[in-house]
Amino acid sequence: MNELSGHLIANTQPLANENQIILTNDMRLTVLTPTLLRLETAHEGVFNDASTQIVWFRNLGEFKKEITEDQKYILLKTDEVEFKINKKKKRVDFVTIDGDVIRCNNRKNLKGTTRTLDMSFGKRKLYPGIIGSNGVAVMEDDSLVLDADGMFKYVKRGSDVYVFASKDFKKSLKAFFEITGMPPMIPRYALGNWWSRYHEYTQEEYLTLMRKFESEGIPISVATIDMDWHWVNIAKEFGPKYKKTNGWTGYSWNTKLFPDYKAMFNELKEKGYKLSLNLHPAKGVRDYESMYREMCIEMGTDPKSENTIEFDFTDPKFINAYFKVLHNPYEDDGLDVWWIDWQQGKKSKIKGYDPLWGLNHYHYLDAARDGKRPFVLSRYAGLGSHRYPVGFSGDTAINWRVLNFQPYFTVNAANAGYLTWSHDIGGHHLGNPNDEELYLRWVQFGVFSPIMRLHSTKAVRGKEPWTFPGIYSELKRQLVFRHKLIPYIYTAYHRAFSECRPICEPLYYRYPNRSEAYSFKNQYFFGENILVAPITEPADKAGVSKIDVWLPENKRYIDIFTGRVYAGNTVIPMKRDRTSIPVLATEGTILPLAVCENNKTDNPKAMEVLVFCGNGSFTLYEDDGVSEAYKQGEVAQTDYSIKIDGGNAIFEIMKASGCVNLIPDERDYEIIFKDLKSYKTVDVSVDGKRVKYFADTNSIGVGRVKVSSHLVITLTDVELEEPMTGIIV
Repeated sequence: MNELSGHLIANTQPLANENQIILTNDMRLTVLTPTLLRLETAHEGVFNDASTQIVWFRNLGEFKKEITEDQKYILLKTDEVEFKINKKKKRVDFVTIDGDVIRCNNRKNLKGTTRTLDMSFGKRKLYPGIIGSNGVAVMEDDSLVLDADGMFKYVKRGSDVYVFASKDFKKSLKAFFEITGMPPMIPRYALGNWWSRYHEYTQEEYLTLMRKFESEGIPISVATIDMDWHWVNIAKEFGPKYKKTNGWTGYSWNTKLFPDYKAMFNELKEKGYKLSLNLHPAKGVRDYESMYREMCIEMGTDPKSENTIEFDFTDPKFINAYFKVLHNPYEDDGLDVWWIDWQQGKKSKIKGYDPLWGLNHYHYLDAARDGKRPFVLSRYAGLGSHRYPVGFSGDTAINWRVLNFQPYFTVNAANAGYLTWSHDIGGHHLGNPNDEELYLRWVQFGVFSPIMRLHSTKAVRGKEPWTFPGIYSELKRQLVFRHKLIPYIYTAYHRAFSECRPICEPLYYRYPNRSEAYSFKNQYFFGENILVAPITEPADKAGVSKIDVWLPENKRYIDIFTGRVYAGNTVIPMKRDRTSIPVLATEGTILPLAVCENNKTDNPKAMEVLVFCGNGSFTLYEDDGVSEAYKQGEVAQTDYSIKIDGGNAIFEIMKASGCVNLIPDERDYEIIFKDLKSYKTVDVSVDGKRVKYFADTNSIGVGRVKVSSHLVITLTDVELEEPMTGIIV
């Protein structure tokens, strides 16, 4: 049977709305949205109606349009944009937005991202994205066709160009997601701390290490074993026949290191860990593998031949067997995440078919079997890769230049729709692995990045926090805080899914007309209202780091760690010791935190809520964290609000709505008002009845509040902390 298994065929809807198509001058114009135009030329009279690697959806509705033409140009107007199309050259020459005539090219493109940071020592060239600082960006889709049978094919076709035209960058990003596919929710557990190291652990060494994390009170949600889980020294183990055999690819457990991997899985699972293994599949399946015979049967070859079953993701028979025989059994044993570490080039039997793309695509679809929420860790393969999070950015050097590039690199990837980069926090190799300050600053950035994954190679010291005694207490504090942040980050991921808002949002998405939004490249919004300015340069001789921070609006900004208050709409030189980086909440921000229970990342029973006084609200999003049921609306939401009214501060937690069976029946709350100088009295009520509480300075604690109840805390005669000025340590 040479047909791809049904669950490996993506659901796409590539046909455009016929009423949005204009055929003229050997071109096909499709108004996909009022700000997104597709312009095609035919190859031998044929246009492409199939899905491609990048674009899966082209019917986004019906929109008004007007078309006129003269001898040279076609003028196509929508309610928002005018496209001026050169009839002879078959291209869009100009776009008019809000009265501004803009040349249609990528000269003002803000760039997107790149395949990998492997072996990088600082900056890397980024490829164009779909956002231009002038409002115009051009995306040429010359990718492979994704056929109805689920396989990728090379088809010679005419040019296929998408013009994004809006000064509202969020609108362009939304249009990109609408034609390529929405960024999916990742499992909740992925937002905790990951442990990983390229090192030949034994089973007992690995279990002892995980027990050490537990005894130290450092939560880890994902436990990763790099490639040494399988046989690597092939000739040593299986004889001189294999003296030239590459050991990077493997599927059979190294039983000398891991005599009973299932027992190891069981212990780790009982302690709340999710499990991940590393893959380098390029060399196929060799005859010494424990599943070689079964693979031969699936492929219709003779096991006695001892011939290698070649890796070939152009063959549906191999793809089916690859998952059925090599991967699904380990998943049934408890494996949660495959880390696809493809570094073996971009060529295959099909012209233009990058095997990495196929690995990401089919692994992600296969991971959704049995209703699971699909999830892989892999390398970036180009536009459209946002459908297959999470991105592994590769093996970087341990130096300050690399750290200095990563915040910008992480944030700017939003311009390619890529929202979830995972870095080797602390760096992978080379450089100075003993630089404690560098490691701490990297971790502090990692806490406020999409994925927090500690990793390094065997050639340098590991990243175990307790092996850095000078900074251990701070490392532990940051790693614990990352787990506490999960409710906030998970809500931000839902905003990405439902509203197309990046987790790490470039400043210019909110302030496109401010020059500072482009020049402060390492600053970004983390979720809804948290402004982050990572420190990426070493401190002075006194141990103090200096950084200029742009505060965009004329509001109060409060540092969530130090409690210092700043007035906005200015650039403020800030100083920090090693205990924190500037992480600033705007007035009216509400930051929900989980009270951590070991490695658990479940919807919490106890919460701390940081409140920054002003007028604001927050809607906490929760679901089961692991299934696809969220797409059918099986979610719970809880509204929080804070307002200042007549000198009083009124904080409320409303009744939870939706599928409240997904969250605890009741919760313990500690509400911490971060920027209060003083208040006179406290009143706490649940469903209109006064209840007992505890008060400690600016903290109000209320226990066993049913999620079906309405909590109100009123502080009278409040006085807020005044903004500081100058360079403040």
